[in-house]
Amino acid sequence: MMTNLADKAVYKARRDRLFEKLPEGSVVLLVGNREQVRNKNITYPFRQDHDFYYLTGYAEPDAVAVLRPNCDQPFILFNQPKDEYQEVWFAGRTGQEGAVALYGADAAYDIAELESRLPTLFGERPYVFYSDELGRFNHRIFDWLACQRKSAKFDEVKSFKHLMNVLPRTQNMRRVKDEHEIGLLRKAVEASVSGHRYLMRLCQPGQTEQALTGEFFNHVSQFGCSDVGYPTIMAAGNNACCLHYSENRDVLQNGQMLLVDAGGDYQYYTADITRTYPVNGKFTPEQRDIYQLVLASLDAAIETVKPGVSWNSMYPAAMSVLAQGLLDLDILSGSFDQVMEQALYKPFTLHKTGHWLGLDVHDVGAYHDDNGNWVTLEPNMVFTIEPGLYFPEHSKSVDPRWRGMGVRLEDDILVTPSGYENLSVGAPRSIGDIESLMAK
Repeated sequence: MMTNLADKAVYKARRDRLFEKLPEGSVVLLVGNREQVRNKNITYPFRQDHDFYYLTGYAEPDAVAVLRPNCDQPFILFNQPKDEYQEVWFAGRTGQEGAVALYGADAAYDIAELESRLPTLFGERPYVFYSDELGRFNHRIFDWLACQRKSAKFDEVKSFKHLMNVLPRTQNMRRVKDEHEIGLLRKAVEASVSGHRYLMRLCQPGQTEQALTGEFFNHVSQFGCSDVGYPTIMAAGNNACCLHYSENRDVLQNGQMLLVDAGGDYQYYTADITRTYPVNGKFTPEQRDIYQLVLASLDAAIETVKPGVSWNSMYPAAMSVLAQGLLDLDILSGSFDQVMEQALYKPFTLHKTGHWLGLDVHDVGAYHDDNGNWVTLEPNMVFTIEPGLYFPEHSKSVDPRWRGMGVRLEDDILVTPSGYENLSVGAPRSIGDIESLMAK
């Protein structure tokens, strides 16, 4: 995945923002991912470490970045060299010249030179911020930290280095998207909305979860998505009561509901959309009641979104609607206040109402500030809102007419300066729109 000149400026701006968060005398060491063996000599499709990618845009395996604020070469990249034999058999390589020309590195070296060059690049900087999620160099990092001190002469300055994790800084940066990221997320969501609409037209009794899973991937790939952002959940009937169901092997039956949780991955950014609808295209009265309740809770949660409100404002808004609805349907008994105070809805709601969205489907970044308070929303934050109700077949506490049904609805929400934008609203949500589309 090659960057262009505009992209280089995006990644440089991110590095510069990181530098502003670091103390004077810092150096950052970022270790990228290596290829992983699937079986024998076959590797899994390569995926770069997301924090590494966020700051460099570099998506080839076996790379290390050294970032040094306040110097003439703030971005040094160690990567694989050009190799004609390897590139004939496997993938093309950027090499060192390409790292400078295409990715904006100030200098680039063969990854084999990392060991010899790194102590010099650390120099006398006392603060080393480190990210090596796979632990590739954990056995070497302390030797590198001590190298300058142990090699300096007795009357020379010795640097006693402090090792810290850079991820709290990079991952909290990732909570607020820049315009480049929002553009990629829009592409991922656009592809995924089209994919969900396509599945609604294909869905019918006798289809298989597996076939529809393949159809979704094939459809979003036509929009430039090279993958899905997470294993697609294609859950018919009682399968929808398993939150991360991924077997996707059953045949769809007349009278069931189908829960589809699927998102395309566009240039490392993923959508995450869930829709639930009747396999035969027509809601039964029971399905209609539960579906409409979940949709109302989703809309209530979305309406809370604006800059300055607590992240947690969405959850009680959704739960209040679900609690009242469960009382109205006689699934719960007691008073509304009792249901809310004792969280009696939890056996049927199971999960919170959303998560950050971006490079990761459950994107990184804290949900609490340093004082333990919920973070407040800012423009350009992107997240999902996804309430649900689940009544598994073994649930003896509810009337049999509700059992074997799981309904979840999930939209991708962008915080704007004045409120929100529902990026995924184009995937049909209302009962009328779903039945109309499926009738076609």
